[in-house]
Amino acid sequence: MKVALIQQKYYGSKESTLKVTLDKIKEASHNGSILIALQELHQTEYFCQCEDTKFFTYANSFEEDVKFWSTVAKENNIVLITSLFEKRTAGLYHNTAVIFEKDGSIAGKYRKMHIPDDPGFYEKFYFTPGDLGFEPIQTSVGKLGVLICWDQWYPEAARIMTLKGAEILIYPTAIGWFDEDSEEEKQRQLESWITIQRSHAIANAIPVISCNRVGFESDPTGVMKGTRFWGNSFICGAQGELLTHANHQNETILYADITHERTKEVRDIWPFLRDRRIEEYDCLLKRFCDNQ
Repeated sequence: MKVALIQQKYYGSKESTLKVTLDKIKEASHNGSILIALQELHQTEYFCQCEDTKFFTYANSFEEDVKFWSTVAKENNIVLITSLFEKRTAGLYHNTAVIFEKDGSIAGKYRKMHIPDDPGFYEKFYFTPGDLGFEPIQTSVGKLGVLICWDQWYPEAARIMTLKGAEILIYPTAIGWFDEDSEEEKQRQLESWITIQRSHAIANAIPVISCNRVGFESDPTGVMKGTRFWGNSFICGAQGELLTHANHQNETILYADITHERTKEVRDIWPFLRDRRIEEYDCLLKRFCDNQ
């Protein structure tokens, strides 16, 4: 099946950004894609660069946004991965991926589990950790293990999704460089980000779709200098092989052909799941294995 991800920048307003996203979705669908993934919090700027309660108003449109993307999925006859700011009630918000079936129905949703809190990425101020668990979502194109950004650094999340039957891992993400960092440090960060996700593909013999933002976004408060999102979205196969890879600066639609049969072929020759010593893994349920 043909899959696509859309790497794009923020256009200064929700309305302008949505227009570009819709054009790219139509293009990807016209070119035969039946599964399309969007980047993290794709409707707006990455507002987590600062802590400001005014941004909670973005979540007020969650129900309206769900209806909007439902229509988009139906009109384009695609399975669509969105990333939205969800308000459950006052003071309780989630970073939520909503997955739509080709007919516009909601196939399922995933609430981001691992929430970062670092300079320029103050997500704990906005998001409550997810409470839906690591549950793959059944769709007409297969069982999808949808995770979000900071989740991508955790092999446990990828493994659990795989053990529950996920056939593809999908990571909407928003990560970038600070311009004041050295070029060497920027390269180390980027290579780590790519390597950890390709490793999830290899360890689980499963394709991975990673969709990142691109473009420079300033800190609305002016405290930080801003983030230059490093793009580099990619799709890799069940042995971690890169099927397609974007650069760090251009908006693009990435396409790849994925077959579920390839996972079986790889697992037959590299049976990592067979050889897991599950009786020896109790320590993983501890924060650190120092018996305290």
